[in-house]
Amino acid sequence: MTGSSNGPAVVIDSLRKTFGATTAVDGLSLTVSAGEIYGLLGANGAGKTTTLRILAGILVPTSGRAVVGGVDVAAHPQAAQRRLGFLTGTTGLYARLTAREILEYFGRLHGLSAAAVAERTALVSRALDLGAILDRRCEGLSTGLRQRVSIARAVLHDPPVLILDEPTVGLDVLASRFLRDFVRAERDRGKAVLVSTHYLAEAELLCSRIGLLHQGRLLREGSPAALRAEAGDATNLEDAFLRLVEALEARPS
Repeated sequence: MTGSSNGPAVVIDSLRKTFGATTAVDGLSLTVSAGEIYGLLGANGAGKTTTLRILAGILVPTSGRAVVGGVDVAAHPQAAQRRLGFLTGTTGLYARLTAREILEYFGRLHGLSAAAVAERTALVSRALDLGAILDRRCEGLSTGLRQRVSIARAVLHDPPVLILDEPTVGLDVLASRFLRDFVRAERDRGKAVLVSTHYLAEAELLCSRIGLLHQGRLLREGSPAALRAEAGDATNLEDAFLRLVEALEARPS
């Protein structure tokens, strides 16, 4: 893996993004360390996907700063992207290409040699159990298998940071569990993982630290247990989130 070993692997500092009169992200600050799975949670429209797209260099922030692997994304987007694996539940695959051809194509885009692509393809195929479908066209794969190919594409260049935006959308229970196990294995290899999901039960299983995003702002941050305790010993993370939002909205303006 490449990247800086000094300081957090992901830094979001006073990040703000507006679309006309609408503020999608409003002064957001957080960090994610190597070897950590951080969950960014919130309702639809809370600013999760906008934040992740800024980190991936897809959107440019209105103000503030995003850093991936020690590289400022706005100043050096291509260098930052080399340190990043980005996965979204809506990422499409080229239907007429095989899984192997997908990996070869994106490996070369990342600057890997043909030999390095072949080596990494073999490694990620074993980790994701893709051997039987590597030479099948993506159009004939199930949703779960297509998502495995998407994961392989995201991690092929062995980036130090993984960003997963709603990674289990449309997956069944077994496929979701497989993905969680793979993400934990990547964390254990020292990678920083930032996960956005609206499945709060899944975040509770996966994440060591969670940021609750509400109307583009960080409402609370902490371990699942700490957030439940802060919300009055809530029985689960969903209950804690609802209580904290209700408490915020009940405050006099």
